[in-house]
Amino acid sequence: MTERKKVVVFDYGFGNVRSAERALARAGAEVEITRDYDAAMNADGLLVPGVGAFAACMAGLRQARGDWVVERRLAGGRPVMGICVGMQILFGRGIEHGVEAEGLDEWPGTVGPLTADVVPHMGWNTVEAPGDSLLFADLPADARYYFVHSYAVHDWELETANPVMAAPKVTWATHGERFVAAVENGPLWATQFHPEKSGDAGAQLLTNWISTL
Repeated sequence: MTERKKVVVFDYGFGNVRSAERALARAGAEVEITRDYDAAMNADGLLVPGVGAFAACMAGLRQARGDWVVERRLAGGRPVMGICVGMQILFGRGIEHGVEAEGLDEWPGTVGPLTADVVPHMGWNTVEAPGDSLLFADLPADARYYFVHSYAVHDWELETANPVMAAPKVTWATHGERFVAAVENGPLWATQFHPEKSGDAGAQLLTNWISTL
């Protein structure tokens, strides 16, 4: 019997950790909800959820030393996945209601307001994933995922000039305008939508991530 992968859902007060825990367990992982440094560092995978305002999430993450955990894991090539605002805080900065806050700056870019007839973008939507995506492997092109957000990253700014490094795989979605819906970049993956609320498609996506750990 194959040993289940250990995934820590980082609990810093800004995410629906129980939904994430249940979804990861259904996808075959052994899951722990904690902010314990050693547990987060030693897990096969670290999931960083996030809901609410960018600045508040960043403040909570720093208070729980989550910024240090993410940085240290990535420095060692250890997998990290961000969800919703947990994805947004991986970028350089966020601007909400005129307030600018620094993010983790793992990727350059700015999280800004969505321009659409209806905001927030709440509900099911399709995505445009690269053909060689591992995150969206075995998922049909018309699969739908559950989004709840009013802010997004509109431009992908990171270029990979190093021929030894694989170029990041960027997935897009459209709600009024195109925005980044997911990223696969070495050990760092993220989704703007909620895979834990995205039914069978989300379950397959989490299974895909766990299979790479």
